Amino acid sequence: MDDIDRALVRLLQQDAGQSYAALGAAVGLSAGATHERVRKLRERGVIRRTTVEVDPAAVGSGVLAYVMVDSNAWMGDSKEAFEAIAEIQEAHVIAGSASLLVKVRTATTEQLQDVLRRLYAVDGVSGTHATVVLDTFFERPLPL
Repeated sequence: MDDIDRALVRLLQQDAGQSYAALGAAVGLSAGATHERVRKLRERGVIRRTTVEVDPAAVGSGVLAYVMVDSNAWMGDSKEAFEAIAEIQEAHVIAGSASLLVKVRTATTEQLQDVLRRLYAVDGVSGTHATVVLDTFFERPLPL
């Protein structure tokens, strides 16, 4: 990636809906040249997808929790079991005292409790430690 690619990715992280003309103007390229660069960034896997950022509270998912998942077995092969729980937004195999870290969004704490019950139903899960987020100061795009 060169400096222009980095600038394009930074701009797209801020607003992926920008036109190629606007992106090109910001980095000194034509719309066509910008389109080609973005296409190549997608082909190389730098840009994995284009999405819309939604306010979770506005769509009924205002409760955010990070859950450390303890296990009595290797959990690295349990991806599908965690993907099957729709409220889990992210799942990471981690090093440390727990085996996995999952990010969960629900509408209520009762629904969060239900997710925790379903986590216990996954083979190998022996415990959970949930931390409920009270407020988010900020979230940043990747620095480039």
